[in-house]
Amino acid sequence: MFPAILFSTLNAITDGDDEFKQNHGYEADGYWRERAEEAKKDNQAAYSEDPYAVSDNLTSSVSELLKGKDERRNLMGRKAGGPCTATNPIDMCWRCDPHWADDRQKLADCAMGFGRNALGGKGGPFYVVTDPSDDDMVNPKNGTLRHAVTREGPLWIIFAHSMTITLQQELLMNSHKTIDGRGVDVYIKNGAGITVQYVKNIIIHGIKIYNIEVREGGMIRDSETHYGLRTRSDGDGISIFGASNVWIDHVSMRNGKDGLIDAIMGSTAITISNCHFTDHNKVLLFGASDIYSGDKIMQVTVAFNHFGKRLVQRMPRCRWGFVHVVNNDYTHWEMYAIGGSKSPTIISEGNRFIAPKNDFAKEITKRECEESEWSRWQWRSINDEYMNGAFFRQSGPELLDRPFSSADMITAKPGSHVGALTRYAGKLKCRVGKPC
Repeated sequence: MFPAILFSTLNAITDGDDEFKQNHGYEADGYWRERAEEAKKDNQAAYSEDPYAVSDNLTSSVSELLKGKDERRNLMGRKAGGPCTATNPIDMCWRCDPHWADDRQKLADCAMGFGRNALGGKGGPFYVVTDPSDDDMVNPKNGTLRHAVTREGPLWIIFAHSMTITLQQELLMNSHKTIDGRGVDVYIKNGAGITVQYVKNIIIHGIKIYNIEVREGGMIRDSETHYGLRTRSDGDGISIFGASNVWIDHVSMRNGKDGLIDAIMGSTAITISNCHFTDHNKVLLFGASDIYSGDKIMQVTVAFNHFGKRLVQRMPRCRWGFVHVVNNDYTHWEMYAIGGSKSPTIISEGNRFIAPKNDFAKEITKRECEESEWSRWQWRSINDEYMNGAFFRQSGPELLDRPFSSADMITAKPGSHVGALTRYAGKLKCRVGKPC
């Protein structure tokens, strides 16, 4: 059964308008400085001292599924009355249950990789979005998505019916929120994107985000007790800024003014899984500055995604941190697939790379520095499958500090299974009462 359905009233701050406008710049700086310090502590707590162990655990789960170690875990799975179409270990956790809609919050137990502890709104009430409008940035209307994401405490946000939402300004999410679009068709398009800034425990699942535009900013609410002046947004689909424990799953994204997903300013404990990306130039950016070493704690898992038609570059482009790129299908790129600077660690494992026809774009990797520097970076390719002349230029030490067992790595060459593992990437057509 669902927890109580929540339609809360707006708990707006009260202030003298004239005095507030005169002093707001200073107040906002102080507010966001405090938020940044709190987030820094949360991000450090979410950081894994042994990232190899996290990537190892995910590899083991995929290997177990592919090898069919028990009757419940194989490429097609089972459900009552016939085969289940879930094809990877994240989806096997929930998709085969025809009663998934009666236990939506089970989804929070299914994340893997660095974002595995993202609980979103688990344990909180459900909030039903009934109104697709986005007319008031400071006092959002009850029943709108903006009203939902700015409430305090855990909330599991669902939608009463299919809807298209055009965000007039960036959507600032508060901590402990799940946006769950399963069972309906939710489109965020032709407006601003989603901002996950200085917060924790965020799940975004089962929606489509496209045609994201730059907005000029203004007064925007970010919580029940605060709103403030925001500058011009970047045009990212999802911007993760100084946040931790974030999971983005089964989201379809295309065509934004800047990146589809950016993770910057010390963000960590992130998993991006089962997504479908198309029609874009700069797809994923992890770390925005060569001079901001705070991104050394960044740890991101990119798993079971499909990088599809009309993509150009940055799948991802990394600085400083540790990125595990596992079992993704790279069917299109125009310049390169995986790039970086400032010595990030990139473990590419069991991916399929299909190079473009252009002979000058066959290389998967791109480093933005001299070989004398990048030759020390740990960029390793393990059981990847290369097609149409694709090649991965490896560098740095092999993974001898935590060698994977033969069971973990399997001899079946997991890259050859990527077509099955990513078959249902992107937003799913889930219907209540049936396996998703």
